Amino acid sequence: MKIGIFGGTFNPIHYGHLRAAEEVREKFDLTKVVFIPAKNPPLKSRELLKSEHRYKMTELALSGNIFFEISDIEFKRPGKSYSVQTLEEMQRIFPDMDLCFILGIDAFLEIPTWYQPERLLSLADFIVISRPSFRFVDLLSSPYVDVSRNELEKLDEAEAESWRSTLKGKSVITALKIPLLNISATEIRRRIREGKSVKYLLPESVESYIISNKLYVCDE
Repeated sequence: MKIGIFGGTFNPIHYGHLRAAEEVREKFDLTKVVFIPAKNPPLKSRELLKSEHRYKMTELALSGNIFFEISDIEFKRPGKSYSVQTLEEMQRIFPDMDLCFILGIDAFLEIPTWYQPERLLSLADFIVISRPSFRFVDLLSSPYVDVSRNELEKLDEAEAESWRSTLKGKSVITALKIPLLNISATEIRRRIREGKSVKYLLPESVESYIISNKLYVCDE
């Protein structure tokens, strides 16, 4: 059985995150997708909300979906939230499961700058999904991907839905083209600061939580 691991700041979580996770779950027949909010990401943004709020919003967004669950694994660990340590812990928690690390093209391209990238790539299979403003041919710049431009162009031009290969070591990488919802957490935060509606960009429960706690009304 396979489990999807979906990490991020979720600042805030929105329908783009949820729809992407559902596309991957269905395509790969995942037993479940575990959302892991980053408590203290190494590259902390100035606009990053307190971790407790981001965790609660993620919890609210996942409520009622039997295939989605939240993990506080990074909240129990002191210091920076390194993905390599998270995957090591997930292996211990789910020793009989195959782990699939879900991330966008943009995040995958940053892996060389992450903590212990070579170790990270050996801990799970990687599912790299399409992202607004990025193309699959951008993966050619990654030192970990060996693929022809033609294969990636087929994804960009919708002539293929996915591409699969191996990374250094035994891990498998799959590039998956999914329908994109042009929603971003940055845009949601901007709209809230400007007093504009964010309805239908994120779950109502998350919107209500943001309003009740007066989140994002000014720079954190």
